[in-house]
Amino acid sequence: MDFEKYQNLHTIIMLKEVIRKWWQAELAFADKHGVVQEWQRGDIVPPPNDFCRLSLLSKEGGRRCGQSVRVLHEKFKGSKRVRRALTHECHLNFTVIGAPLYVDNEYEGLLFIQGFARQPLGEREAQVLKAQIRELTPVDTDLDRAVARVPVMEASELSKLADLLEFAVTEIANYEAELSRKDETITSLSHELSDRYKFEKIIGRSTAMTEVFRLMEKVANSDSTVLINGESGTGKELVARAIHFNGPRKDKPFVVQNCSAFNDNLLESALFGHTRGSFTGALRDKKGLFEVADGGTFFLDEVGDMSPALQVKLLRVLQEGTFIPVGGTHSKEVDVRVIAATHKDLGELVKKGQFREDLYYRINVIRLHLPALRDRREDMAILIDHFLRKHHRENQRTRGLSPEALAILNAYPWPGNIRELENEIERLLVLGGDLEMIPPDLISSRIRDVVIPGGSSLMAPVRTTGKLNEAVEALEREMIQRGLARTQYNKSRLARELGISRSNLILKIAKYGLDRGPEGAEAED
Repeated sequence: MDFEKYQNLHTIIMLKEVIRKWWQAELAFADKHGVVQEWQRGDIVPPPNDFCRLSLLSKEGGRRCGQSVRVLHEKFKGSKRVRRALTHECHLNFTVIGAPLYVDNEYEGLLFIQGFARQPLGEREAQVLKAQIRELTPVDTDLDRAVARVPVMEASELSKLADLLEFAVTEIANYEAELSRKDETITSLSHELSDRYKFEKIIGRSTAMTEVFRLMEKVANSDSTVLINGESGTGKELVARAIHFNGPRKDKPFVVQNCSAFNDNLLESALFGHTRGSFTGALRDKKGLFEVADGGTFFLDEVGDMSPALQVKLLRVLQEGTFIPVGGTHSKEVDVRVIAATHKDLGELVKKGQFREDLYYRINVIRLHLPALRDRREDMAILIDHFLRKHHRENQRTRGLSPEALAILNAYPWPGNIRELENEIERLLVLGGDLEMIPPDLISSRIRDVVIPGGSSLMAPVRTTGKLNEAVEALEREMIQRGLARTQYNKSRLARELGISRSNLILKIAKYGLDRGPEGAEAED
């Protein structure tokens, strides 16, 4: 155990001051082997007792002093039931008082004070003491004066000192327990983060998402720069976190910065830091996020919104691993993996001269495209189910969405992608908390207006009386008929939108007698 850190605890500092002021003594630590830490380092503070000082500074005397402390140590080590302060007479017949230190119910050493008498020394006791010290070391000290200065501690004072020592070991034990709890919390959070961002925690079974998972597995264990493309709400940051937490840098920082959140000056300061006085309000040096992310991963979201001036500084970090803070004169070196993301077409921006070509090729080492939700209709069912379970509240009756509500959600194009879908499901659960099945009329009007132009009812052709299976079939027929018209009888596209296989769609088209598309539609399909 590292006893050195306890020296800086506020409680221990104050306790040492009290003991020096009241009893002119020094608090010391011995480890679980009975070895006095300060003495082993040669850090011997001369005690006010001249006999103790002379003994400690001699080879044989130091050995005997250590042995005296170990006798007290053996008393504590011999029984875990001894948790109070005990005393022992040292080789010079002075008193040593100590209290055992237990951390997590394991004996780790003791705190002690030594070098005082219980009562003033008599003539005979003084003669014996002077003879003992002369045997240990050559003496050039006035021993008669030393006898008169021997600290004396009465029983009542000894009791107070015992209380203080027991308080000190309790404080240290509490400090260690708090550290242990923090370590457990950090470990737990680390495991939680790692588990949260495993690839399987990203929902999707469609062909497009399977390809995304395959690329993520390949890039996670590398240090290559990754460019993630995708519309807003497709989960670019979630994918970046998954790559980080499944790679070799998972125990290092993961830092996020949206490049469109600040103007140029603020973004430069955020990324690279600044020195004191570099601009108005820069009252002290400040680390940039690149320095914070050193050793880990830096996720730069919406990198396409970065100005040309900052693009130059970013390129230097990527190529050389160095940067200069705002107002600084010396470069700093960092080891950071960069994952960039944008919803823009950087290739087009390069052609227009709005994005540096060299930077584009530097961040586009590995490109990962996240499909829009409308292009992965096969995932709608499992995404809806996932968000229903995620946002379900305790004692809530809602079990799911009605077939009519599901039909509307499946027909909507979702321009906000996964984020928009999750927000809508959360909203539906709040509004329909007392209903077992959420009806379509609770769906946001913006979604219903897109799916059912003019406010007409999606269920107009469907009977609301009779058998349930007949009503469902009527709805299914209506959805397929409208979908065929919308896609110009492109069955592959419609099957993707409806989240079913193409062969299954063909069977349903035949069942409902809907296969009357325009000539050439099948070839186009």
